[in-house]
Amino acid sequence: MKSIAALQNRVTPWPDALEPSDAELDAIEAEMPVVLAEVELLDALIVLLDRPASEFDARRIRRAHNRVLAARRDAANRATGTQVSGDAA
Repeated sequence: MKSIAALQNRVTPWPDALEPSDAELDAIEAEMPVVLAEVELLDALIVLLDRPASEFDARRIRRAHNRVLAARRDAANRATGTQVSGDAA
């Protein structure tokens, strides 16, 4: 009995055009700090789905939200070529 996976290449070949280019990979890498900060914020918010927020939870959400804002600011500054004061060149 032949496996379907063995025949799949004949049915739907994988063209090289579907691979991300180096520029696309660089763009993904540049956005990764923002994505990770947003995931951290979502994790903090998901914890609150089944219980009321404590002072600790509110602080965790506030810090995660600030990290998202800082990551977005840094990404925008990198995109425009400007630097935040204190950043080394």
